[in-house]
This record gives sequence, structure tokens and C-alpha cells, in this order.
Amino acid sequence: MIDTEALRTQPELDGENVVLAQLDDSHFEAAWKALRDPEVIRLTGTHTKFTEEQIHRFLASRPGLEDRADYAILRKEDRAYLGDVVLSDIDEHNRSGGFRIALTGPDVFGKGYGTEATKLLLDYAFDVVGLHRVSLEVFAHNPRARRVYEKCGFVREGIQREALWWDGDWHDVITMAVLRDDPRP
Repeated sequence: MIDTEALRTQPELDGENVVLAQLDDSHFEAAWKALRDPEVIRLTGTHTKFTEEQIHRFLASRPGLEDRADYAILRKEDRAYLGDVVLSDIDEHNRSGGFRIALTGPDVFGKGYGTEATKLLLDYAFDVVGLHRVSLEVFAHNPRARRVYEKCGFVREGIQREALWWDGDWHDVITMAVLRDDPRP
């Protein structure tokens, strides 16, 4: 049995350098900027062109959900928005969920924020929500993300060959997962 109340109330998660706080419309400006960053778009494989109205609506709808947790990643020292991290696709019967993270751009890449946010969300998923398995998909052209996921305990499970068409080339999608009892550094 998983704790859907923990998803609905979504407590703030406090780390050494980042804080995970409920993602909502107060994060619009920084989220909107990130959604237009070419490197963020490439690494997430986002083909959709969003409107400001769509993003406002999406962000405003995040609080209070019982089937997912959408967190803003905030730098602890000044609560600047660094990206978002999500636990989604919750399958209550199989105690599993999906994972997604997106940082705001190259200015925050390589500083450990993504690793810390991933570890905080996994601790929450396993120790608070009660999940058994968390899985993700990552594009083969994003080796930095794959290294972060491996550092956090994710194991490569498979490959979806040529699943993403980007800039005139096909790219593989790598599937990874971590189980509650797997070692998590």
C-alpha cells in the first residue's frame, strides 16, 4: 500500500544545497525561460511548442494531486528556481512510478543539483510514499544524465532503438530503474 496522502500534501524536501518545494504557478517565469532554452529542449527531446497559457495552467494544476508529485528544485541559499523533478505514473497496485527531471539550462548543469534532487526524490518515493520501483527513460545523447542516474542507483534495463527523431538523426532511448532494496549511495 502506498501513501497517496504524502503525494497530495507533498512535503518540502530539504537537502544540503537544494530544497524541493511544491511546483506551482509561482515558478512560471523561470520555468517558461527553461522551456525555451535550446539545450534543455534537446536534452528532454521536447518537440512541443508550449504557450504561456498552457504553462500557467499546467503549473497551477500541480498542487494537491494524489497520483504524482511535482517538485520545483530550488537552490537552498536563495531559493532560486533550478528546474523541476517529478514522480509520476504512480501504479498503486504494483507500487511503482516514473521519474523525470529537467534543469533550467547549462548555467546549472554539472554543479550537483540534479544528483541531489534525484536522491531526495528517491528517498521520498521509497521511504515516505512506499514505492517499490521507480523507472525512467533517458536519451542516449545525454550521457551526463545517465551518469547521474547511475550514481543514484538506477540500473540500465533496456533500450528502445531509434525512438527519438532529433535534428535529422535517430536517437536511442535507454530505460533505467531502481528498486527500493537496490543500493542507493
